Amino acid sequence: MSYQETYWESINDPEAFWLREAQLLQWIAEPPAALSLDEQGRQRWFRGGRLNVSQLALDAHVEAGRGEQPALLYDSPVSGSREQYTYRQLLDEVSRAAGMLRDLGVGHGDRVVIYMPMIPEAVIAMLACARLGAIHSVVFGGFAANELAVRIDDANPRVVLTASCGIEVDRVIPYQPLVDEALRRAEHKPARVVYVSRPQAQVAWDENRDLDWHTQLAQSAPAEPVAVDATDPLYILYTSGTTGKPKGVVRDSGGYAVALNWSLGAIYDLHPGDVFWTASDVGWVVGHSYIVYGPLIRGCTTVVYEGKPVRTPDAGAFWRVISEYRAKAFFTAPTAFRAIKKEDPEARHLQDYDLSCLENVFVAGERLDPPTYEWLSQTLQRPVIDHWWQTETGWPIVANPMGIEPLPIKSGSATVPMAGYDIRVLDDSGRELPAGEQGNLAIRLPLPPGCLPTLWNDEARFRKSYLERFPGFYDTSDGGLIDEDGYVYVMGRVDDVINVAGHRLSTGEMEEVIGDHSAVAECAVVGIHDDTKGELPVAFVVLKDGTDIDQERIEEDLVAMIRNEIGAIASLRRVAVVQKLPKTRSGKILRKSIRTLAKEAREQVPTPSTIDDASSLDEIADAIQTYNLGRYAS
Repeated sequence: MSYQETYWESINDPEAFWLREAQLLQWIAEPPAALSLDEQGRQRWFRGGRLNVSQLALDAHVEAGRGEQPALLYDSPVSGSREQYTYRQLLDEVSRAAGMLRDLGVGHGDRVVIYMPMIPEAVIAMLACARLGAIHSVVFGGFAANELAVRIDDANPRVVLTASCGIEVDRVIPYQPLVDEALRRAEHKPARVVYVSRPQAQVAWDENRDLDWHTQLAQSAPAEPVAVDATDPLYILYTSGTTGKPKGVVRDSGGYAVALNWSLGAIYDLHPGDVFWTASDVGWVVGHSYIVYGPLIRGCTTVVYEGKPVRTPDAGAFWRVISEYRAKAFFTAPTAFRAIKKEDPEARHLQDYDLSCLENVFVAGERLDPPTYEWLSQTLQRPVIDHWWQTETGWPIVANPMGIEPLPIKSGSATVPMAGYDIRVLDDSGRELPAGEQGNLAIRLPLPPGCLPTLWNDEARFRKSYLERFPGFYDTSDGGLIDEDGYVYVMGRVDDVINVAGHRLSTGEMEEVIGDHSAVAECAVVGIHDDTKGELPVAFVVLKDGTDIDQERIEEDLVAMIRNEIGAIASLRRVAVVQKLPKTRSGKILRKSIRTLAKEAREQVPTPSTIDDASSLDEIADAIQTYNLGRYAS
């Protein structure tokens, strides 16, 4: 079927569409129906069906005769380690890890917090929880103790699984002090903490609480997969919320497995035996879906990479991994490619590697700006696929269906809606807008399988955050437009749209223009208060290494470019050159923090726990004062 035929069937007859897709998986008890209402009136997928996601990801492939196929390839330039697990070997490790958890009292419905770096044991831990029907909550290994404590108190885990340390390029980060401090702060006290001991850092053992991963595994008998309901939670993954308290996104088991299997074939064009490398972290939704569960359910080989796009050891790191492991598809965030481009704008390192295996490059996590798209496309001479999704949805909302019918790429667009996502553009009153007009991107209910059914222990917040603003729709909190061809353009979070003299303008659009300047490596545009026009845009830019251009000249150039490309209405007047932009550890620019710094003095602006380098906020604050930007600076 063509993309249009596939998509319209998923919209017009979603139950038949997804029930057919569900039948491609191995169920313990097949679901009697696709979509039904639960006791709270929520729409749920495959209620009554029973399965085990660990069984789908491991046992099913061994039983199908692919036990000797590589399942997981581990590459760690920061520790000098490499490992390979076949499906049979990974099944054995996961079964014994599940046995270890069972021996520690973990069972169906219990929670386990996983706080690990990018090592194979992180994947094994997730699959071991799934095998028992336990609910894991992976916390990104770089989070501070307070953030870990908050998540422990919300999830109430029976056990914490962690490691002795993480490694950031050449810096060892001991985890035990963070775990100890988190448990000191947390009201809920897990009974046990299990450490994966790494040679780079030792553990000071608390004999009443702490256990060694490998010692416990050696003593544990393998556990068989436990049948769970399709609507049982597989995991909780916390994402940021407007109140400051993280939102615990719940992912169910059956719908997620079905959606991931469909997406691997339809979007990523991946099939059993193909190698898929997603350069992310299991602490984020991308890692859950496309390092762990998606590739393994599909029968692919997944790559677990503990390194960076640069400095491990150089800007050719990504090309090496793709070449060495013969990845058919590669997926990462645009930030990673901007880092490579900044260090190696001519892509000289690419000449050292054979990338003939690579067919498609996928990017997500933030908007793919056209300059980065053009550089990637010209450098790699392969399709570069932007796609848009959220922690809440678990898999792409908008993408290019490379496994069904590759569509023409439009720079700046994530292409078209995927199966089951009925996307509309609404104004603030909920009225649907015509093609080409910017507004709020919303998805008509029901959401397809795999999307969140609720928030952990907070149904009221779920409804308030996502369902109340536009009745009958899921509110994505992103703004954008759909053009006459049905292509979706995501312009960023709704609060990244600024109002200049009554005109709504996208800072994302301005960033596209600024990013096209030959001297600019990265940029962030935010709105600051103006007594006359309400808000005015200000640009913070990072220049490419070796660029020789002064502040006055770059400001003149960029103001002229915005005026020429968007118009004088955009009113860009000020540009500040900085050495780095404040980002999360996953690479997202902290625009909200920049906006706040334009209103408040640095000492009044809290440092986000997710920030990669707190000194970047100090630099932004200094730039605001130096260039006389923002309310407090003037």
